[in-house]
Amino acid sequence: LLSCGFTYASGEALFSMQNLMLFVALSMAVLAIQKLQDLFSFSNSFITYDLLAMRVVPYAYVYPFIEAYVAIGMVAKLPALAVAPFSLFIGGIGAISVIKAVYIDKRELKCACVGGDSNVPLGFISLSENLFMIAAGIWMLFS
Repeated sequence: LLSCGFTYASGEALFSMQNLMLFVALSMAVLAIQKLQDLFSFSNSFITYDLLAMRVVPYAYVYPFIEAYVAIGMVAKLPALAVAPFSLFIGGIGAISVIKAVYIDKRELKCACVGGDSNVPLGFISLSENLFMIAAGIWMLFS
């Protein structure tokens, strides 16, 4: 609804790619804020399934800041080359990690997507979040 409000106020069509991109950006911003509320707890949960964070633990601490940067960059309409690669990177690693943990290894884990102390199961919702980041990155590069 917030993206619809912003889109309406700007005079753009509600059913537009701009509104969808704004929705993705605002969702990423909210999720980044939730992760940053307790960075330690998020990181401890994130390293249980993210393939890069398992090997490079500092990535778990940097991830929410990258997510926030992408969200802010999308809202600010920064140049695609300044934002899209980061969106593609974190979305790609995240999607592969979720697919491996949930659909290949059949692990039942809690998702760190809304912070470390959440009770959200890792699966379709977290995979969707990552796929939206990938789609947004591709859209930014080719639009």
